[in-house]
Amino acid sequence: MILVVRLTPKSSENRLDGWVRDASDRWMLCARVRARPVEGEANSALEHLLAEALGLARRDVRVVRGASARCKAVEVSGMTEADLIARLGPREPLA
Repeated sequence: MILVVRLTPKSSENRLDGWVRDASDRWMLCARVRARPVEGEANSALEHLLAEALGLARRDVRVVRGASARCKAVEVSGMTEADLIARLGPREPLA
């Protein structure tokens, strides 16, 4: 399955902030990582963060589109959309 993530690099901590809707009314997961957006460091940190949060092996999570963009498409192997929501929390707008 493909998960859309809005990534903020150079944060004070690695964390998942919850869900937001974009201008196209599409759900995106917001994430922050400490890594810099240089030479794939932030993308690698995002993959690690998501794998840990989802209880998956690192190889099961990879950025497939948007390597240099803030919004990224992340392929998550071995999970359905329902599994993702169960592990990451319900899709509710951030307050």
